[in-house]
Amino acid sequence: MAKIDHINQQILRELSQDGRISNLDLADRVGLSPSACLRRVQELERSGVISGYRAVLNPSEIGVGFVAYIGVGLGEHTKAAQEGFERALQRVPEVVECHNITGTIEYLLRVECADLSSYKTFHTEVLGTLPHVTSITSYVVMDSPKDMRA
Repeated sequence: MAKIDHINQQILRELSQDGRISNLDLADRVGLSPSACLRRVQELERSGVISGYRAVLNPSEIGVGFVAYIGVGLGEHTKAAQEGFERALQRVPEVVECHNITGTIEYLLRVECADLSSYKTFHTEVLGTLPHVTSITSYVVMDSPKDMRA
């Protein structure tokens, strides 16, 4: 595993803000030579600290006008019920995040749809029909003043 010293923390911070920054600019921002900077980035990639790079999409430009977080409770707390639920969600494009959590519910989902009408269809015809689902609680996103997801 790569050592996460002060310089590596700076590199990770810069890359998380702009994954397409050139090595030359990155090296300048963190105070390293380009070759030393490149070696550190490659080691962070090799060790799995950096697991990939992604494009940040503009939701309105791809037809997403409605975002909600959904709390889902299951009626059975078995491994088979959880695996079945998780498998079913892999085929659902509206679900962009699925987290198995602790507490009064089993899952927290991030759902992105075109509009309220399409969310209602997803809620009723997809999520509401999955086996073992006993509760669905929707939290509609009004605004995202801070969103660090890449």
